[in-house]
Amino acid sequence: MTRVELPELGSATVRLTPEQGRRLARSGVVSASPSAYEPGVWEVGALRRVGVARVGEVEVWIDPKLPVDRLLFLIGYARDPRGWRDETVRLDPREGLVPAVAQALRRQAERALARGLLQGYRVVEEPSTVLRGRLREADQLRRHFGLAIPMEIRHDDFTVDVAENQILLAAITRILTVPGIDEPSRRHLAALRVRLAGVMSLPRGGRLPRWQPSRLNERYHHALRLAEIVWRATSPDHAPGAVAATGFLIEMWSVFEDFVTTALAEHLGRRELGAGVPQYPCHLDEASAVPMRPDLVWERAGRPVAVVDAKYKSDRPGEDLYQVLAYCNALGLPSGHLVYAAGTGPARHVVRRAGIEIHTHTLDLARPPDDVLDQVARIGDRVLAGPLRVGGR
Repeated sequence: MTRVELPELGSATVRLTPEQGRRLARSGVVSASPSAYEPGVWEVGALRRVGVARVGEVEVWIDPKLPVDRLLFLIGYARDPRGWRDETVRLDPREGLVPAVAQALRRQAERALARGLLQGYRVVEEPSTVLRGRLREADQLRRHFGLAIPMEIRHDDFTVDVAENQILLAAITRILTVPGIDEPSRRHLAALRVRLAGVMSLPRGGRLPRWQPSRLNERYHHALRLAEIVWRATSPDHAPGAVAATGFLIEMWSVFEDFVTTALAEHLGRRELGAGVPQYPCHLDEASAVPMRPDLVWERAGRPVAVVDAKYKSDRPGEDLYQVLAYCNALGLPSGHLVYAAGTGPARHVVRRAGIEIHTHTLDLARPPDDVLDQVARIGDRVLAGPLRVGGR
């Protein structure tokens, strides 16, 4: 097995066979092109993902710039703002991304199953020689032509094969296929999978079942949200012509956008009445032919009063400013906000002949979680200052 190690958004020269290089180039995990100077050497570059993937006979390891505990805090907060601080405190920043996720999933799943598997009622339709529940008369006549046995019945079955357990089993099964899991976590996860033996495995290519938070499944909440993260990160790409890759891959731009919109909406909701709408649907033109979706729009009484867009990279500041300007024009707002994961600090741009103000902000994600949330709070206060300054429009 050939191993390729890359820093986030970095590159390396690697000796590969032509088939290995072509597979990497078609995988979508990294970019790959043959060197123009040395036969058998390929230039491999990280794209916008971090984690580990196996493509054919090549393992690709892409290390995030952020410490692992900070990265998992960002991922988890967007899913569960109140349930992740304790978990990230227990993570060792020296651990790699995959071992840390495996350990977190194992701990959360063990906590969820500590009082036994969750059980619930499920509607079952089946032929039977004993009458349970209700007879499905139409199916009985259509399938058995008036015979009394077997009977087509419908009944409620009290079972462990419920959506919550199916989600846990699916995530555990997926992460056990990922390279780089530490051996203790692998043993614990395998034991958890045995405990879930009475639960149906999802079919290949299937989707996670839906679940609703309730008092009955409260002990599962944190584990299920982490399981959904694992499922998304281990889902293979299905782009036309792409080579199948298995592993655990996280898109950093998506992590950052999800965190900013969730954390800002949480802060704004504590400050004033209103609602944050992520991926707000709007249009640039009068004919509604050009759709747009700002990352976050804050509404008051159903009317947009602030718009925020999050950008993980600041390599195209001009295009980013144009984008926020378009949002402000379409929504009729006097100001808009850009939040970057890195940069030189806050700035204010006033658009010529329009008077629209565009404010840029930077989050230092390497700081401890409470410091990051304090930074978000200060940005949120600036976001609210615009609508308040113009009379609460």
